[in-house]
Amino acid sequence: MKVLLVDGTIVGRKTGAVLEQVKMYIQEFQPDMELDILSLADYEHQFVDGRPLGEYNSSMQELARRFNEADGYIIASPIFQGSIPGVLKNTFDLLHPHTMRYKPVSIVANGGTYQHHLVIENQLKPILDYFRSLVTPNYVYTHTSHFDADNNIISEDVHDRLRELARVFVQYAEMSKHLSKETLDQH
Repeated sequence: MKVLLVDGTIVGRKTGAVLEQVKMYIQEFQPDMELDILSLADYEHQFVDGRPLGEYNSSMQELARRFNEADGYIIASPIFQGSIPGVLKNTFDLLHPHTMRYKPVSIVANGGTYQHHLVIENQLKPILDYFRSLVTPNYVYTHTSHFDADNNIISEDVHDRLRELARVFVQYAEMSKHLSKETLDQH
């Protein structure tokens, strides 16, 4: 099973640090999973405006291909100005609506205030519901106070929540193997 761990920003290091930790915990529960970190900072982004995929640059086409080939996702996002980064939303806009259908997804996010965890509920979950993803119920939100100066997670509570997220994600991934991605409806 191929899992993309998506660093949903082009700036900062905390989101990537959280993904590295999640990757380690998933490997503890399921060492056979193929885990690949995808950093949006590594791509040449174009504004998605509804054109067919073939009309975007090769970097954007590669980004879409990697999402299509994945069997599951860990989506990591910082919260800026009470919202997900535009580059992450732009990436979602690039994807075909069936790309993430019935595939497991877990969410991790980080921000500077504790109230910004609601962005997960109000923005990320509705987007992933649109894709009909199998979103795990236990997202993890981190605050800047959970990190040291080198972006290491220093909160044991956060480590425990990330371990639990990994455990549940592995179970959702197993469940998704037996769920046909073909649908009876045309939507």
